[in-house]
Amino acid sequence: MAAELHVELVAADRSVWSGEATLVIARTTSGDIGVMPGHQPLLGVLESGPVTIRTSEGGTVVAAVHGGFISFADDKLSLLAEVCELADEIDAQRAERALERAKTDSDAAAERRAEVRLRAVAVR
Repeated sequence: MAAELHVELVAADRSVWSGEATLVIARTTSGDIGVMPGHQPLLGVLESGPVTIRTSEGGTVVAAVHGGFISFADDKLSLLAEVCELADEIDAQRAERALERAKTDSDAAAERRAEVRLRAVAVR
Protein backbone atom coordinates (compact mmCIF):
# COMPACT_ATOMS: atom_id res chain seq x y z
CA MET A 1 0.00 0.00 0.00
CA ALA A 2 1.28 3.45 -0.91
CA ALA A 3 2.07 5.87 1.92
CA GLU A 4 0.63 8.88 0.08
CA LEU A 5 -1.84 9.83 -2.60
CA HIS A 6 -1.64 12.45 -5.30
CA VAL A 7 -4.30 15.15 -4.94
CA GLU A 8 -5.56 17.60 -7.56
CA LEU A 9 -7.96 20.27 -6.29
CA VAL A 10 -9.36 22.11 -9.28
CA ALA A 11 -12.02 24.82 -9.59
CA ALA A 12 -13.87 25.68 -12.77
CA ASP A 13 -11.55 28.65 -13.33
CA ARG A 14 -8.17 27.45 -12.00
CA SER A 15 -6.00 24.78 -10.46
CA VAL A 16 -6.24 25.46 -6.70
CA TRP A 17 -3.82 22.95 -5.15
CA SER A 18 -1.83 19.93 -6.26
CA GLY A 19 0.47 17.70 -4.26
CA GLU A 20 0.99 14.61 -2.17
CA ALA A 21 -1.16 13.89 0.87
CA THR A 22 -1.80 11.25 3.50
CA LEU A 23 -5.48 12.09 4.12
CA VAL A 24 -8.23 14.14 2.49
CA ILE A 25 -11.57 14.84 4.19
CA ALA A 26 -14.49 16.12 2.10
CA ARG A 27 -18.28 16.36 2.30
CA THR A 28 -20.29 14.40 -0.25
CA THR A 29 -24.02 13.95 -0.77
CA SER A 30 -23.61 10.66 1.17
CA GLY A 31 -21.86 12.37 4.10
CA ASP A 32 -18.30 13.19 5.10
CA ILE A 33 -15.60 10.96 3.66
CA GLY A 34 -11.95 10.48 4.48
CA VAL A 35 -9.66 9.20 1.73
CA MET A 36 -6.27 7.69 2.52
CA PRO A 37 -3.77 5.86 0.31
CA GLY A 38 -5.16 2.49 -0.76
CA HIS A 39 -8.81 3.58 -0.45
CA GLN A 40 -11.32 1.78 -2.64
CA PRO A 41 -12.06 3.57 -5.94
CA LEU A 42 -14.89 6.07 -5.62
CA LEU A 43 -16.86 8.65 -7.52
CA GLY A 44 -19.12 11.08 -5.69
CA VAL A 45 -20.82 14.44 -5.71
CA LEU A 46 -19.30 17.12 -3.47
CA GLU A 47 -21.53 19.14 -1.19
CA SER A 48 -20.59 22.64 -0.12
CA GLY A 49 -18.19 22.39 2.78
CA PRO A 50 -14.57 22.57 3.83
CA VAL A 51 -12.07 20.15 2.32
CA THR A 52 -9.11 19.32 4.55
CA ILE A 53 -5.89 17.95 3.05
CA ARG A 54 -3.15 16.56 5.30
CA THR A 55 -0.01 16.95 3.23
CA SER A 56 2.84 14.45 3.14
CA GLU A 57 5.08 17.09 4.75
CA GLY A 58 2.79 17.23 7.80
CA GLY A 59 0.98 20.44 6.89
CA THR A 60 -2.71 21.08 6.42
CA VAL A 61 -4.44 22.71 3.46
CA VAL A 62 -8.07 23.76 3.92
CA ALA A 63 -10.37 24.95 1.16
CA ALA A 64 -13.99 26.08 0.96
CA VAL A 65 -15.60 24.02 -1.81
CA HIS A 66 -19.01 24.76 -3.29
CA GLY A 67 -20.26 21.75 -5.26
CA GLY A 68 -18.48 19.51 -7.71
CA PHE A 69 -17.19 15.95 -7.91
CA ILE A 70 -14.69 13.70 -6.15
CA SER A 71 -12.93 10.81 -7.87
CA PHE A 72 -10.34 8.37 -6.52
CA ALA A 73 -8.48 5.51 -8.19
CA ASP A 74 -4.90 4.22 -8.17
CA ASP A 75 -3.92 6.58 -5.32
CA LYS A 76 -4.93 9.63 -7.37
CA LEU A 77 -7.64 11.86 -5.92
CA SER A 78 -9.35 14.51 -8.02
CA LEU A 79 -11.60 17.13 -6.48
CA LEU A 80 -13.34 19.06 -9.25
CA ALA A 81 -15.17 21.99 -7.67
CA GLU A 82 -17.59 24.46 -9.16
CA VAL A 83 -16.12 27.15 -6.88
CA CYS A 84 -13.18 26.75 -4.52
CA GLU A 85 -11.08 29.05 -2.30
CA LEU A 86 -8.15 28.16 -0.10
CA ALA A 87 -8.75 29.21 3.52
CA ASP A 88 -5.69 31.46 3.30
CA GLU A 89 -7.38 33.40 0.46
CA ILE A 90 -10.58 34.08 2.42
CA ASP A 91 -11.12 37.43 4.12
CA ALA A 92 -13.01 36.40 7.29
CA GLN A 93 -14.46 39.88 7.92
CA ARG A 94 -15.79 40.06 4.37
CA ALA A 95 -17.32 36.58 4.73
CA GLU A 96 -18.98 37.64 7.99
CA ARG A 97 -20.48 40.70 6.28
CA ALA A 98 -21.69 38.49 3.41
CA LEU A 99 -23.33 36.16 5.92
CA GLU A 100 -25.15 39.03 7.59
CA ARG A 101 -26.33 40.37 4.21
CA ALA A 102 -27.55 36.92 3.18
CA LYS A 103 -29.51 36.55 6.42
CA THR A 104 -31.05 40.00 5.98
CA ASP A 105 -31.97 39.21 2.36
CA SER A 106 -33.20 35.69 3.25
CA ASP A 107 -30.82 34.30 0.61
CA ALA A 108 -30.23 30.70 1.72
CA ALA A 109 -27.66 29.92 -1.00
CA ALA A 110 -25.54 32.98 -0.21
CA GLU A 111 -25.86 32.23 3.50
CA ARG A 112 -24.57 28.66 2.94
CA ARG A 113 -21.61 29.92 0.86
CA ALA A 114 -20.61 32.43 3.54
CA GLU A 115 -20.95 29.80 6.29
CA VAL A 116 -18.71 27.37 4.38
CA ARG A 117 -16.10 30.08 3.86
CA LEU A 118 -16.12 30.91 7.58
CA ARG A 119 -15.86 27.21 8.54
CA ALA A 120 -12.87 26.81 6.23
CA VAL A 121 -11.14 29.77 7.88
CA ALA A 122 -11.89 28.36 11.34
CA VAL A 123 -10.40 24.93 10.45
CA ARG A 124 -7.10 26.26 9.13
